Amino acid sequence: MDMPEERPAGLDSPWAVRAIKLMSRVQVRVFRLTGGRVGNMWRVGAGWRKPVPTLLLDHVGRKSGTRFTTPLLYLRDGSGAEERLVVVGSQGGLPHHPQWYRNLLASPDTTVHLPREARRVHARVAGPEERAALWPRLVDLYADFEKYARWTDREIPVVVLEPR
Repeated sequence: MDMPEERPAGLDSPWAVRAIKLMSRVQVRVFRLTGGRVGNMWRVGAGWRKPVPTLLLDHVGRKSGTRFTTPLLYLRDGSGAEERLVVVGSQGGLPHHPQWYRNLLASPDTTVHLPREARRVHARVAGPEERAALWPRLVDLYADFEKYARWTDREIPVVVLEPR
């Protein structure tokens, strides 16, 4: 169940992108139907041996104004009322930033859904020093982030979701 070390051929084909979107829609639907009891852990690739927590991120299309929801792996940073959540715009190592990332740049105030909890958050891109401190923790959370970074020429963004 491990991800390959080298970038898979056809990773950025329209079929791969469609498959990712379909799997995301299914995960969002199951998460919502069960209140997050099912669909709150990622068990693919490195997540097979070490499942990773998943949240649902609401975002508004920067061009369309349409509301979208995307499941994302996340890292908890801090505790209590000041706890931040950190997400990664890896998109499985694809060559372009994910739509949710570009949407958050345009409208950073949003809501995330955790099991039995919704949080209002403000999204911001981690600066270079903060990213350097968070990246090893993110790779420890989900080792395949490191592979995704090797598979693409872009710098994978790290996004901090702060309480608001």
